[in-house]
Amino acid sequence: MTLTDASTAQAAGPAPDGEPPVTVVVVDDEELTRAGLRTLLDARPGIDVVGEAADGTEVLPLVTRLRPDVVLMDVRMPRLNGIEATRRLRAELSDPPKVVVITTFENDEYVWEALLAGAAGFIRKRAPSAEIAQAIRLVAGGDTLLFPDTLRRLAGRHFTAAPAWPGRADHRAAALTNRERETLRLMARGLSNQQISGRLTVSLETVKTHVGNVLTKLNANNRTHAVVVAYETGVLVPGEVTADDGPARPYPAGRNPSVSNAR
Repeated sequence: MTLTDASTAQAAGPAPDGEPPVTVVVVDDEELTRAGLRTLLDARPGIDVVGEAADGTEVLPLVTRLRPDVVLMDVRMPRLNGIEATRRLRAELSDPPKVVVITTFENDEYVWEALLAGAAGFIRKRAPSAEIAQAIRLVAGGDTLLFPDTLRRLAGRHFTAAPAWPGRADHRAAALTNRERETLRLMARGLSNQQISGRLTVSLETVKTHVGNVLTKLNANNRTHAVVVAYETGVLVPGEVTADDGPARPYPAGRNPSVSNAR
């Protein structure tokens, strides 16, 4: 799914009977934005906004107390931005919540740094409430928001003045096997585990093993994070990665073709 497909994204259905709601903390320095997001999300079945924070410094103590499933985090905030707040959550908590960053512009440089810090994905502030709710449900369920074309554009801008690709390689990249690199390239194109299985003509369990090894070796906590780290270390080059099988399409209710289980 691309962010420009927001108007065509379909609303998510109600949470299955008997399942607890996805708990969410909203973090934004603008009170009206927080109130608006709370109102929109509380109207969605299966989602419960349990807390709000106006600054990144408030996030860790609030999350420690409330233990939400997902943090919807603005990236640009005074005192402590969403990037550093995301890093602190990963560093201080053994089981941190999933972070979805919200931004005004999809090419915001802050987005790249937030993804590198471990955010599971990002979404526009002006996206329809159905799309924001769907994103929250997906990451809470262990999925990752992966936008191949947008990540490639962000990587291209981020490394315009960077040194030669081989010079950025580190021990994480060197530890990857050739098959794990192949798997990573297909992940970067937005392919699901099932699609990677067909492309590489290996079993689904083998693909899950490769994906798990990629995440472990790159010290990544989700697929998007792994792709961003791969760009950072030179395993992936922006000009060599494109979305698979043409432009991405809006996800149907309940599943985004570019979003897959991490393992």
